[in-house]
Amino acid sequence: MATLFIWTGGLFAGLALVGAGYALTAAFLAGRFMRARNAIASAYPAVTILKPLHLGEPGLSENLESFFAQDYPGEVQIVFGVHDPADPAIAVVEALQVRYPHRDTMIVADGARHGSNAKVSNLINMLPSARHGILVLSDSDISVTPRWLRHVTDALAQPGVGLVTCLYTGEVVRGQTGIWSTLAAMGTSYDFLPNVMLGASLGLAEPCMGSTIALSRATLDEIGGFMAFADYLADDYEIGRAVRAKGHVLAIPAMGVGHTATESSAQELFQHELRWTRTIRTVNPLGHLGTIITFGFPIALISAVLLHFSWFSIVVVCITLAARLFLKRRIDGIFGTYAGSSWLLPARDLLSFAVFMTSLFGETVHWRGTRFSVEPSGALSQF
Repeated sequence: MATLFIWTGGLFAGLALVGAGYALTAAFLAGRFMRARNAIASAYPAVTILKPLHLGEPGLSENLESFFAQDYPGEVQIVFGVHDPADPAIAVVEALQVRYPHRDTMIVADGARHGSNAKVSNLINMLPSARHGILVLSDSDISVTPRWLRHVTDALAQPGVGLVTCLYTGEVVRGQTGIWSTLAAMGTSYDFLPNVMLGASLGLAEPCMGSTIALSRATLDEIGGFMAFADYLADDYEIGRAVRAKGHVLAIPAMGVGHTATESSAQELFQHELRWTRTIRTVNPLGHLGTIITFGFPIALISAVLLHFSWFSIVVVCITLAARLFLKRRIDGIFGTYAGSSWLLPARDLLSFAVFMTSLFGETVHWRGTRFSVEPSGALSQF
């Protein structure tokens, strides 16, 4: 039995060192990815930004204002959509409309449902009000820089490009920081973001993210419109896959936007991350399983236990932790962001590992207070 523990501990130590190498590789590729020069178009087309909303979440006013404050030479329309005319998000939008009277904006309040995905139903209801041929979708918890729309349309204008999406970092609401929202923001910046950049840099993934989805109305019609995605949980992923299937290229400009973390409890945080991790397992099972190599620090701790905290196992723990701290520092420096303190990173890594292990079992997810099962196709079925 002791020999089995030693062999198993050695195997875990080797896997942990692979994880450390992965973190260092991700740190290098992140810098290279963000050093790429963005394309510059000769003209700026008229754009409609679609913003589906649901309730007055923390930080909503600041997030939405970043879209009102765009430095863009072309014509911009912003359409906000809610299902309930009494949704408190409406008051937030109306206050911004008063502050930015020159902006072409409107609110669509329509309770019609077209499938299991409420956000896509919202988009379907909003689309008839869009006046322009270029559509840019963005989730309500996203904040952007003043030149975001310039970079997005520049990328979309390049030959062969059918869709533009954007990387995003985790942020907490100013003045409302809590441990759970901080851990959520750290997961976005130091787990999700480097994994996406590494996958995109090595050609292992072509992600499409709800932070930004820019495409022409003609491309949207070509893939069946929003109705084709009304029953999918990972609607952003499915839209990207449909665009690629039509032979178009997905582009990611060398920039980042912010994703506001609002989780206020351990249960909310765990359910949110489990929902997306199980969705990834459904749509990309091999990729999901491969993420085991990203958990170098937790695996090193398991190795240390199996090896009775030998000097070798402790060295492996230190190496994996140092690699993760280096990756965090690189992400913070490259994107000019800060999601959480370094001392919280070990806890964040242990939480990520717990979510991953839980995601290996079960098919149910919680979304907006409703329990769904995720079908093998990625479609939602409500309980």
